[in-house]
Amino acid sequence: MATNLVVRNVDEDVALALKQMAAAHGRSAEAEHREILKSVLQRPKRRSVAEVLSNMPNVGEDADFNFRNG
Repeated sequence: MATNLVVRNVDEDVALALKQMAAAHGRSAEAEHREILKSVLQRPKRRSVAEVLSNMPNVGEDADFNFRNG
């Protein structure tokens, strides 16, 4: 279900930039605004460093990579 959204008190330079982007993409300012909101709000959730590190495969112990002692 679609919802109407009103944005008030937008700086003139921001509104002008929106209109210029819309013209460059061949769509209305309203359609450009929808696309910007969609692209920003539907991005995949960023993972924390801890989550990235915990998902790394176990590739051995530090000693396995010590080339100076072997």
